[in-house]
Amino acid sequence: MNVAITGAAGNVGREALLALCGHDVTPITHRDHEDLDGPTLDVTEREAFADALAGQDVLVHLAGNPSPDADWDGVFEPNVGGTYNAYEAARQNDLDRVVFASSNHAVQMYNTDDPAEPESMREDARVVRPDDPTRPDSYYGVSKVAAEALGDFYADRHGVEVVNLRIGWLMDEDDLRETQDADDEADAARARFARAMWLSPGDCREAIKCAVDADLPESPVTGHAVSRNDDRYLSLTETMRKLDYRPRDDSAEVLED
Repeated sequence: MNVAITGAAGNVGREALLALCGHDVTPITHRDHEDLDGPTLDVTEREAFADALAGQDVLVHLAGNPSPDADWDGVFEPNVGGTYNAYEAARQNDLDRVVFASSNHAVQMYNTDDPAEPESMREDARVVRPDDPTRPDSYYGVSKVAAEALGDFYADRHGVEVVNLRIGWLMDEDDLRETQDADDEADAARARFARAMWLSPGDCREAIKCAVDADLPESPVTGHAVSRNDDRYLSLTETMRKLDYRPRDDSAEVLED
């Protein structure tokens, strides 16, 4: 299967390349990288994007502005416009599936400790399931909600298989430990968020592989991609059932060591 990955040079993109090594993968990046052989383009370049997807079967769309602190102008073109271009390119090239990198920030306002601090979490967090109404915590989160809606539209109108994968906080174990230094209440809320949203590199690879390879029971599918953390509030039941995702790591076990 031919799989194109936008944002292939990023942190999640690098894990996607490892996860999909059994496929014929085309990395798409914003600028040249010596170790990546593929097209370079900006996702806001609609025609170039469409040309880059010729001959592909699946698109894993990771490119965009990843900052929860970005303003609207910073996310609108790359995250909303770029995702529109991704789906149009997929439609024009008759791709079978688009895996869209959404985010926990599309629903984080349910459980934020401070509405002005997207990466915080209250102690009495409620469970959030993929079919709960979205509640973004930032302009970045709003852009992900809009992009999920684009995917829903292309699934319903054009028959593209769509997976909206709400990705957690990808960190290795050392970086996770560093988030737990809490000097005050705000630090403690951020530490809780990190424990809940941790996505280990291994589980990241598993989530992306499942999103590409799974036989979908329906389309679109929205799933949560976090590790099996004791402190998580994003439900994994639906992702496990619909994508056969089986996370192995737990932030609590890492922090016990």
